[in-house]
Amino acid sequence: MIADLPGHYLGWFAREGFPSGELGKMIALMYELDHNDLRHLLAPLKKAGRASEKPPLALGRKEQI
Repeated sequence: MIADLPGHYLGWFAREGFPSGELGKMIALMYELDHNDLRHLLAPLKKAGRASEKPPLALGRKEQI
């Protein structure tokens, strides 16, 4: 997840340039949140994301290759 990128990695992007497009916008926003010590604002979103994740399906012996 972009929200889990370390601060030094985000800082590198800030110095070298963010990628173009939507990905670059999201990384730039994450840099701003990290730089201004606002990562805690993402906690409710992360919590909601984990709650909606489905556990992986267990494969039976027949389905395994």
